[in-house]
Amino acid sequence: MSGRINQPNRVETWLLQDGEKRLSLTEDPKVPNAATVVVRAQDHTLGNMLRAQLLLDPTVLFAGYKLPHPLENVITIKIQTDERSNPADALKRACQLLITQTLSVKKQFLDQARNIEMGMGPEAAAMPGAASQTGPGGFDPYGDGFGGGGTVVGGAVRDSGDVYDF
Repeated sequence: MSGRINQPNRVETWLLQDGEKRLSLTEDPKVPNAATVVVRAQDHTLGNMLRAQLLLDPTVLFAGYKLPHPLENVITIKIQTDERSNPADALKRACQLLITQTLSVKKQFLDQARNIEMGMGPEAAAMPGAASQTGPGGFDPYGDGFGGGGTVVGGAVRDSGDVYDF
């Protein structure tokens, strides 16, 4: 037995119980256009992303989150909007924008990984049909002038000091 007697099972902290809802929204009766959102089976990763995205919305007056207890994966988000919107709509817009942004980052990452596997740099990918950018130092993946060179072996650039495993 380890010394972590009170620590819950890590897998179980991310699973919902039968009948438990992942998200609940409660309007604040004292503050106009304000609500508290409780999101279960999530942590700082989602809480901070949502808070930051909510604060970019011009209709949001306040957005903050907290993780009430470090052993429970439950975040509480407070949202207040002006009269042009309501907290539920602001949260929905923030989620939709985050989904769009993460899909865009994923697409860019996969495109770059595919280009690296084929020995092409970002410049070659932008110009269809262009040859890969290889100068005296070879392919320069970051455009920092340090080159890299090397050859593509099994999906990774080898023999150059730079290793890209995808």
